[in-house]
Amino acid sequence: MESQRVVVVVEDAAAARAALQWAVGNFIRGGDSITLLHVCPPARSRRKRRRLRLGGFQLALAFKDLCNGIAEAKVEIVVTEGELGETVVATVNQLGATTLVVGLHDKSFLYRAPSPYTRVRSLGCRVLAVRQHATARDGFLNADLTQIETISLHVPPPKIPFPMFTLPLGVIWRRSKRRK
Repeated sequence: MESQRVVVVVEDAAAARAALQWAVGNFIRGGDSITLLHVCPPARSRRKRRRLRLGGFQLALAFKDLCNGIAEAKVEIVVTEGELGETVVATVNQLGATTLVVGLHDKSFLYRAPSPYTRVRSLGCRVLAVRQHATARDGFLNADLTQIETISLHVPPPKIPFPMFTLPLGVIWRRSKRRK
């Protein structure tokens, strides 16, 4: 089997950590290349930008500790700045990733698109979205996996509404002259 290039979105959410734990336990093999991607929101001040990048890098280092159980896996960290959804799509396409692993939570970037599939369609890889359950039994992670195959994903084109021909109001409300 050939090695995969897996990009994991690093967020300060329990679902993101659960997604990486699930991927390490069930999907990622030795010899795969793992990229931990953290996207900082844009900031005007230089100090705030530096603080956000440093916090993102520390968060990614904490996620890297979860990848230590994989033998011969190459782990790299990418911390960048921008709008989360657009930056993730651009980075995944730039890196040529085969898989994107995302933790699903209420404020996930997959939900913030005008249409649920607009961002997913622009990705050239499969997307593994993992949602964490609130309960864990006996120390085992209880999670649901949603795999979105972008190749077989068919989104119908938007429907064109029935064309309406506008008429001047005078034509609609015109009365015929009364005959006496």
